[in-house]
Amino acid sequence: MTVSFKDKVAIVTGAGGGLGREYALELGRRGAKVVVNDLGGSRDGTGSSDAAAQVVEEIEKAGGEAIANGASVTEYEQMEKMVADAKQKWGGVHILINNAGVLRDKTFAKMEPADFEFVVKVHLTGSAFATKACWETFREQAYGRVLMTASSTGLFGNFGQANYGAAKLGLAGLTKTLQLEGAKYNIKVNTLSPVAGTRMTEDLFPEEAFKLFDPVNVVPAALFLVSEDAPTNAIVGAGAGGFHSAWVMMNDAVWLKEEDRTVEGFAANWDKIGAMTNLHAPQSGAEQSAAILKAMQGVLGSGAAPSSARD
Repeated sequence: MTVSFKDKVAIVTGAGGGLGREYALELGRRGAKVVVNDLGGSRDGTGSSDAAAQVVEEIEKAGGEAIANGASVTEYEQMEKMVADAKQKWGGVHILINNAGVLRDKTFAKMEPADFEFVVKVHLTGSAFATKACWETFREQAYGRVLMTASSTGLFGNFGQANYGAAKLGLAGLTKTLQLEGAKYNIKVNTLSPVAGTRMTEDLFPEEAFKLFDPVNVVPAALFLVSEDAPTNAIVGAGAGGFHSAWVMMNDAVWLKEEDRTVEGFAANWDKIGAMTNLHAPQSGAEQSAAILKAMQGVLGSGAAPSSARD
Protein backbone atom coordinates (compact mmCIF):
# COMPACT_ATOMS: atom_id res chain seq x y z
CA MET A 1 0.00 0.00 0.00
CA THR A 2 1.37 3.38 -1.03
CA VAL A 3 0.21 6.37 0.99
CA SER A 4 -0.31 9.31 -1.33
CA PHE A 5 -1.23 12.92 -0.64
CA LYS A 6 -1.92 13.80 -4.26
CA ASP A 7 -4.51 16.58 -4.61
CA LYS A 8 -4.28 17.38 -0.91
CA VAL A 9 -3.26 20.75 0.51
CA ALA A 10 -1.34 20.59 3.77
CA ILE A 11 -0.34 23.28 6.27
CA VAL A 12 2.60 22.56 8.56
CA THR A 13 3.31 25.12 11.27
CA GLY A 14 6.84 25.52 12.55
CA ALA A 15 8.08 23.90 9.35
CA GLY A 16 11.29 25.86 8.85
CA GLY A 17 13.41 23.25 10.60
CA GLY A 18 13.43 20.10 12.67
CA LEU A 19 10.31 17.95 12.67
CA GLY A 20 8.16 20.39 10.71
CA ARG A 21 10.70 20.59 7.92
CA GLU A 22 10.79 16.79 7.58
CA TYR A 23 6.98 16.61 7.56
CA ALA A 24 6.74 19.27 4.86
CA LEU A 25 9.41 17.68 2.67
CA GLU A 26 7.81 14.23 2.80
CA LEU A 27 4.31 15.60 2.18
CA GLY A 28 5.72 17.36 -0.87
CA ARG A 29 7.40 14.17 -2.10
CA ARG A 30 4.10 12.34 -1.78
CA GLY A 31 2.15 14.83 -3.85
CA ALA A 32 0.74 17.31 -1.36
CA LYS A 33 0.79 21.04 -1.97
CA VAL A 34 2.40 22.42 1.18
CA VAL A 35 2.11 25.65 3.13
CA VAL A 36 5.41 25.92 5.00
CA ASN A 37 4.63 28.13 7.99
CA ASP A 38 7.47 29.38 10.18
CA LEU A 39 8.45 32.58 11.96
CA GLY A 40 12.03 31.34 11.88
CA GLY A 41 12.72 32.33 15.46
CA SER A 42 14.96 30.67 18.00
CA ARG A 43 13.57 28.05 20.35
CA ASP A 44 12.43 30.70 22.85
CA GLY A 45 10.34 32.39 20.15
CA THR A 46 12.63 35.36 19.44
CA GLY A 47 14.27 36.42 16.21
CA SER A 48 13.39 35.56 12.62
CA SER A 49 14.87 33.99 9.50
CA ASP A 50 14.01 32.86 5.97
CA ALA A 51 13.87 29.19 7.01
CA ALA A 52 10.41 28.63 5.50
CA ALA A 53 11.53 29.90 2.09
CA GLN A 54 14.46 27.49 2.14
CA VAL A 55 12.13 24.53 2.75
CA VAL A 56 9.88 25.69 -0.09
CA GLU A 57 12.91 25.79 -2.36
CA GLU A 58 13.77 22.19 -1.43
CA ILE A 59 10.24 21.01 -2.13
CA GLU A 60 10.15 22.78 -5.50
CA LYS A 61 13.57 21.41 -6.51
CA ALA A 62 12.17 17.93 -5.90
CA GLY A 63 9.25 18.67 -8.22
CA GLY A 64 6.65 19.60 -5.62
CA GLU A 65 4.55 22.68 -4.93
CA ALA A 66 4.82 24.83 -1.81
CA ILE A 67 4.49 28.35 -0.50
CA ALA A 68 6.18 29.99 2.49
CA ASN A 69 4.15 31.65 5.21
CA GLY A 70 5.50 33.72 8.09
CA ALA A 71 2.31 34.11 10.12
CA SER A 72 2.31 33.71 13.89
CA VAL A 73 0.11 30.97 15.30
CA THR A 74 -0.63 33.26 18.25
CA GLU A 75 -2.48 35.71 15.97
CA TYR A 76 -5.83 34.31 14.84
CA GLU A 77 -6.30 36.83 12.02
CA GLN A 78 -2.94 35.76 10.58
CA MET A 79 -4.03 32.12 10.71
CA GLU A 80 -7.24 33.00 8.89
CA LYS A 81 -5.27 34.76 6.17
CA MET A 82 -2.87 31.82 5.87
CA VAL A 83 -5.79 29.49 5.21
CA ALA A 84 -7.44 31.96 2.82
CA ASP A 85 -4.21 32.31 0.83
CA ALA A 86 -3.86 28.52 0.54
CA LYS A 87 -7.47 28.19 -0.62
CA GLN A 88 -7.06 30.97 -3.15
CA LYS A 89 -3.97 29.33 -4.62
CA TRP A 90 -5.00 25.67 -4.48
CA GLY A 91 -8.75 25.57 -3.79
CA GLY A 92 -8.82 24.02 -0.33
CA VAL A 93 -7.00 22.88 2.77
CA HIS A 94 -7.14 19.23 3.82
CA ILE A 95 -4.37 18.67 6.36
CA LEU A 96 -3.05 20.66 9.30
CA ILE A 97 -0.01 19.61 11.31
CA ASN A 98 0.29 21.78 14.42
CA ASN A 99 4.02 21.65 15.02
CA ALA A 100 5.05 25.21 15.97
CA GLY A 101 6.52 25.46 19.43
CA VAL A 102 8.90 27.18 21.83
CA LEU A 103 10.68 26.35 25.07
CA ARG A 104 11.30 28.53 28.10
CA ASP A 105 12.42 25.97 30.66
CA LYS A 106 12.83 26.78 34.34
CA THR A 107 11.64 25.24 37.56
CA PHE A 108 8.20 26.47 38.53
CA ALA A 109 9.71 28.31 41.52
CA LYS A 110 11.89 30.40 39.19
CA MET A 111 9.55 30.68 36.20
CA GLU A 112 8.13 34.09 35.40
CA PRO A 113 4.36 34.13 34.79
CA ALA A 114 5.02 35.67 31.36
CA ASP A 115 7.12 32.65 30.36
CA PHE A 116 4.35 30.29 31.45
CA GLU A 117 1.76 32.28 29.54
CA PHE A 118 3.83 32.58 26.36
CA VAL A 119 4.62 28.87 26.06
CA VAL A 120 0.97 27.94 26.61
CA LYS A 121 -0.09 30.58 24.07
CA VAL A 122 2.21 29.27 21.33
CA HIS A 123 1.59 25.56 21.81
CA LEU A 124 -2.02 25.31 23.00
CA THR A 125 -3.71 28.52 21.90
CA GLY A 126 -1.66 28.62 18.70
CA SER A 127 -2.74 25.11 17.73
CA ALA A 128 -6.34 25.98 18.53
CA PHE A 129 -6.15 29.14 16.40
CA ALA A 130 -4.64 27.32 13.42
CA THR A 131 -7.21 24.53 13.70
CA LYS A 132 -10.11 26.96 14.07
CA ALA A 133 -8.97 28.80 10.96
CA CYS A 134 -9.20 25.51 9.01
CA TRP A 135 -12.28 24.06 10.72
CA GLU A 136 -15.09 25.51 8.61
CA THR A 137 -13.26 24.55 5.41
CA PHE A 138 -12.88 21.01 6.71
CA ARG A 139 -16.60 20.85 7.52
CA GLU A 140 -17.67 22.27 4.16
CA GLN A 141 -15.59 19.82 2.15
CA ALA A 142 -16.35 16.90 4.53
CA TYR A 143 -12.67 16.14 4.89
CA GLY A 144 -10.00 17.19 7.33
CA ARG A 145 -6.97 15.75 9.07
CA VAL A 146 -5.45 17.45 12.10
CA LEU A 147 -2.35 16.46 14.04
CA MET A 148 -1.60 17.97 17.43
CA THR A 149 1.94 17.76 18.78
CA ALA A 150 1.99 16.72 22.42
CA SER A 151 5.00 15.54 24.40
CA SER A 152 6.10 13.01 26.97
CA THR A 153 6.35 16.03 29.28
CA GLY A 154 2.64 16.62 28.88
CA LEU A 155 1.68 12.97 29.13
CA PHE A 156 4.03 11.96 31.94
CA GLY A 157 5.77 15.07 33.32
CA ASN A 158 9.33 16.40 33.23
CA PHE A 159 11.28 18.48 35.72
CA GLY A 160 11.57 22.15 34.80
CA GLN A 161 8.86 22.20 32.14
CA ALA A 162 5.62 23.11 33.91
CA ASN A 163 4.59 25.55 31.16
CA TYR A 164 5.42 23.16 28.34
CA GLY A 165 3.79 20.17 30.04
CA ALA A 166 0.57 22.06 30.78
CA ALA A 167 0.29 23.13 27.15
CA LYS A 168 1.11 19.71 25.74
CA LEU A 169 -1.40 17.78 27.84
CA GLY A 170 -3.93 20.46 26.93
CA LEU A 171 -3.41 19.57 23.28
CA ALA A 172 -4.28 15.93 23.97
CA GLY A 173 -7.48 17.15 25.61
CA LEU A 174 -8.24 19.42 22.65
CA THR A 175 -7.83 16.43 20.34
CA LYS A 176 -10.34 14.38 22.29
CA THR A 177 -13.12 16.94 21.94
CA LEU A 178 -12.39 17.94 18.34
CA GLN A 179 -12.39 14.33 17.14
CA LEU A 180 -15.93 14.00 18.52
CA GLU A 181 -17.14 17.25 16.97
CA GLY A 182 -15.49 16.51 13.64
CA ALA A 183 -16.54 12.88 13.26
CA LYS A 184 -19.64 13.39 11.13
CA TYR A 185 -17.67 15.66 8.77
CA ASN A 186 -14.90 13.11 8.19
CA ILE A 187 -12.48 15.20 10.24
CA LYS A 188 -9.96 13.04 12.06
CA VAL A 189 -7.84 14.46 14.85
CA ASN A 190 -4.84 12.74 16.44
CA THR A 191 -2.03 13.49 18.87
CA LEU A 192 1.66 12.80 18.30
CA SER A 193 4.26 12.69 21.07
CA PRO A 194 7.60 12.86 19.23
CA VAL A 195 11.11 12.41 20.57
CA ALA A 196 13.58 14.04 18.21
CA GLY A 197 16.90 15.82 18.08
CA THR A 198 15.98 19.35 17.03
CA ARG A 199 16.96 22.88 17.95
CA MET A 200 14.54 22.58 20.87
CA THR A 201 16.33 19.52 22.28
CA GLU A 202 19.91 19.95 21.12
CA ASP A 203 21.26 20.55 24.63
CA LEU A 204 19.11 17.84 26.22
CA PHE A 205 20.64 14.85 24.35
CA PRO A 206 24.23 13.59 24.31
CA GLU A 207 25.70 13.91 20.80
CA GLU A 208 25.24 10.26 19.82
CA ALA A 209 21.66 10.19 21.10
CA PHE A 210 20.96 13.43 19.23
CA LYS A 211 21.96 11.71 15.98
CA LEU A 212 19.92 8.61 16.83
CA PHE A 213 16.80 10.71 17.36
CA ASP A 214 16.87 12.21 13.87
CA PRO A 215 13.51 13.92 13.16
CA VAL A 216 13.13 11.89 9.98
CA ASN A 217 12.35 8.86 12.15
CA VAL A 218 9.13 10.51 13.37
CA VAL A 219 7.79 11.18 9.87
CA PRO A 220 6.14 7.74 9.30
CA ALA A 221 3.87 8.17 12.31
CA ALA A 222 3.06 11.81 11.64
CA LEU A 223 2.10 11.30 8.01
CA PHE A 224 0.05 8.18 8.67
CA LEU A 225 -1.93 10.10 11.29
CA VAL A 226 -2.93 12.71 8.68
CA SER A 227 -3.50 10.27 5.82
CA GLU A 228 -6.85 9.35 4.30
CA ASP A 229 -6.95 6.07 6.24
CA ALA A 230 -5.83 7.58 9.54
CA PRO A 231 -7.44 6.55 12.81
CA THR A 232 -8.89 9.27 15.03
CA ASN A 233 -8.34 10.07 18.72
CA ALA A 234 -5.02 8.23 18.78
CA ILE A 235 -2.07 9.27 20.93
CA VAL A 236 1.12 7.97 19.34
CA GLY A 237 4.72 8.23 20.52
CA ALA A 238 7.57 8.13 18.00
CA GLY A 239 11.34 8.47 18.02
CA ALA A 240 14.55 6.76 16.84
CA GLY A 241 12.52 4.10 15.01
CA GLY A 242 10.39 3.17 18.02
CA PHE A 243 6.63 3.69 18.01
CA HIS A 244 3.97 3.19 20.68
CA SER A 245 0.47 4.24 21.64
CA ALA A 246 -0.64 5.92 24.85
CA TRP A 247 -4.08 6.26 26.36
CA VAL A 248 -5.93 8.23 28.99
CA MET A 249 -7.15 5.35 31.12
CA MET A 250 -9.54 4.78 33.98
CA ASN A 251 -10.30 1.77 36.12
CA ASP A 252 -13.69 0.48 37.23
CA ALA A 253 -15.46 2.89 39.56
CA VAL A 254 -15.89 2.00 43.23
CA TRP A 255 -19.33 3.12 44.40
CA LEU A 256 -19.57 4.02 48.06
CA LYS A 257 -22.83 3.80 49.96
CA GLU A 258 -24.00 7.02 51.51
CA GLU A 259 -22.77 6.12 54.99
CA ASP A 260 -19.27 5.49 53.56
CA ARG A 261 -19.01 8.83 51.72
CA THR A 262 -16.68 10.41 54.22
CA VAL A 263 -12.99 11.22 54.09
CA GLU A 264 -12.41 8.15 56.24
CA GLY A 265 -14.59 5.99 53.98
CA PHE A 266 -12.70 7.14 50.89
CA ALA A 267 -9.38 6.47 52.62
CA ALA A 268 -10.52 2.98 53.59
CA ASN A 269 -11.30 2.21 49.93
CA TRP A 270 -8.26 3.90 48.38
CA ASP A 271 -6.50 0.63 47.58
CA LYS A 272 -9.42 -0.31 45.29
CA ILE A 273 -10.00 3.20 43.93
CA GLY A 274 -6.30 3.60 43.10
CA ALA A 275 -5.74 0.11 41.70
CA MET A 276 -4.36 -0.20 38.16
CA THR A 277 -6.73 -3.03 37.28
CA ASN A 278 -9.53 -3.41 34.74
CA LEU A 279 -8.24 -0.38 32.84
CA HIS A 280 -10.00 0.96 29.77
CA ALA A 281 -9.73 4.06 27.60
CA PRO A 282 -12.99 6.06 27.42
CA GLN A 283 -13.83 7.55 24.05
CA SER A 284 -15.79 10.46 25.54
CA GLY A 285 -16.31 12.11 28.90
CA ALA A 286 -19.76 10.57 29.20
CA GLU A 287 -18.15 7.23 29.97
CA GLN A 288 -17.04 8.47 33.40
CA SER A 289 -20.65 9.00 34.45
CA ALA A 290 -21.61 5.66 32.93
CA ALA A 291 -18.87 3.92 34.90
CA ILE A 292 -20.15 5.40 38.16
CA LEU A 293 -23.73 4.33 37.39
CA LYS A 294 -22.53 0.83 36.53
CA ALA A 295 -20.71 0.58 39.86
CA MET A 296 -23.80 1.81 41.70
CA GLN A 297 -25.96 -0.80 40.01
CA GLY A 298 -23.44 -3.45 40.95
CA VAL A 299 -23.87 -2.59 44.61
CA LEU A 300 -27.60 -1.90 44.72
CA GLY A 301 -28.82 -4.20 41.95
CA SER A 302 -30.11 -3.11 38.56
CA GLY A 303 -33.62 -2.40 39.82
CA ALA A 304 -32.54 -0.33 42.77
CA ALA A 305 -31.84 3.39 43.05
CA PRO A 306 -29.94 5.35 45.66
CA SER A 307 -31.97 6.82 48.49
CA SER A 308 -31.53 10.36 47.16
CA ALA A 309 -33.16 9.26 43.87
CA ARG A 310 -36.07 7.56 45.64
CA ASP A 311 -36.87 10.50 47.93
